[in-house]
Amino acid sequence: MAGSLFPSGDLTADRRASFAETLAHLGDLAGAIETLSGALELAPVWAAGWFRLGEFLELAGEIEAACQAWDKAVLADPRDPLGAGLKRDLARRVPVAEAMPPAFVELLFDQYAPRFERSLVDKLAYRGPEILMESLRLAGRTQFGSALDLGCGTGLMGAVLRPVCTHLVGYDISDGMLVEADRKGIYDVLEKRDIARLDVTERRYDLIVAADVFIYLGALERVIGWCAGSLAVGGVLAFTVELGVAPVQLRESCRFAHSQAYVEALLREAGFGSIRMTPCVIREDRGVQVNGLAVVASGLTLRHDREGDGDLMAFA
Repeated sequence: MAGSLFPSGDLTADRRASFAETLAHLGDLAGAIETLSGALELAPVWAAGWFRLGEFLELAGEIEAACQAWDKAVLADPRDPLGAGLKRDLARRVPVAEAMPPAFVELLFDQYAPRFERSLVDKLAYRGPEILMESLRLAGRTQFGSALDLGCGTGLMGAVLRPVCTHLVGYDISDGMLVEADRKGIYDVLEKRDIARLDVTERRYDLIVAADVFIYLGALERVIGWCAGSLAVGGVLAFTVELGVAPVQLRESCRFAHSQAYVEALLREAGFGSIRMTPCVIREDRGVQVNGLAVVASGLTLRHDREGDGDLMAFA
């Protein structure tokens, strides 16, 4: 529970929050809300407490009050490591977030890292790396020089990339994930990077892969522009997305889905001349198949160098 995992710093408030959890477990939501509200009077800038109160209120059907609690959680900690802003946007059904808060993604995967592969592969039937490698094979691309595993996680994608590239780099925002990836001994370089805020440098890659990563970014203009600007001549970009109807859609899972038209338009704008999109099932979620797209883009004719929020375009 958020309240118990992230203490307020006030022992009395923490004890009241613990009692609120007990009341909620026993089915007394009204009592839990009243008790936790009292705790927050003692610790008014406790982000985790406001987040948990929002969850209680949501369960009680008090949606607007829940959104107000989540607003206070974001005000208390603008980094929003618990994702209160995402919960608020979903509840109001007027999503305004274009990306998940980096602190939320980092905390999520730091906690998830030790059991990540077991949960993703064994329980959710995740096949992202295999799907992308098959898509690359069908596109006639099977060997690469330098490859970048963008959002490498524990190295599931890296394990299938290693035999087909001479130099393998992994970026991830989570220290916990990077520790697990390093244990595999398959990467030449591992770096902690926020892939939503990358700047183009002199580094160039023959292949950039993002397996089940863009679902945490929302708007993809910046990252696809960065990829275009970071590929070597003849380079390839391969990634998966969850398939949606709207260009960018925040789902109840707190992941983003993207429409095929939106993804294709961004790739064309970035200068990719060859785009292959293959419908696929990325994983299961609560026993339901998650439909997606496996995308392989190449034939880059323009280089986009991103500086801040602007694009500088030049012929390669």
